[in-house]
Amino acid sequence: MSNFTVHGIPGSPFLRSVEIALKEKDVPYQLRAMSPADMKTSEHLERHPFGRIPMFEQDGFRLYETQAIIRYLDDIFPDAPLVPSDPRVRARMNQVIGIIEWYLFPKAAAPIGFQRIIGPKLLGLPSDEAIVAEAVPMARTCIAELERLFGDDAYLGGDRITIADIMLGAQLDLLTQCAEGRELISGTRLEPWLDRMRSRKSFAETRPPAALTQAA
Repeated sequence: MSNFTVHGIPGSPFLRSVEIALKEKDVPYQLRAMSPADMKTSEHLERHPFGRIPMFEQDGFRLYETQAIIRYLDDIFPDAPLVPSDPRVRARMNQVIGIIEWYLFPKAAAPIGFQRIIGPKLLGLPSDEAIVAEAVPMARTCIAELERLFGDDAYLGGDRITIADIMLGAQLDLLTQCAEGRELISGTRLEPWLDRMRSRKSFAETRPPAALTQAA
């Protein structure tokens, strides 16, 4: 069997997305846990010239960028597909992924999560309330649009999860550790959807480290 290795910082929703995909495919893998300082070492930059995570290896084949890794896994392990066959549903999945990567994470989840969890609880930095206040309107826009796009089905792909479900679930599971995140999804269709995602074995087996959730 091929050897699969994933490099990343435990607690990162992007690393977790890859791990969830591997669990959904029932593929054994090794996790090489990193610290933030490791991201700029020459060893890691040789693997990932942009110094980001996650990074994936399989028998000498290296790949970075979260959705590229998950799409590759879906190609080589096609059972229980994570990419819908219907062109419109597949296009909707890609649209949601774009919202996550361009708006939700960089402009909402990352600034709120850093100011509420990473900075004050793990790094001893004071929260900057102005940054949180600036991020909340974009977060509201993202949640409203994602709720509209997901509709009333169990998952974005109907009765099957997709790459978008995995990536959004990893993001919202962490964001809702903050009061702002819980308030944002309260009463929306994303609230029971997130509960369904959390009940999946792949989510239970990839929970963020206790130190991170305790900090939240």
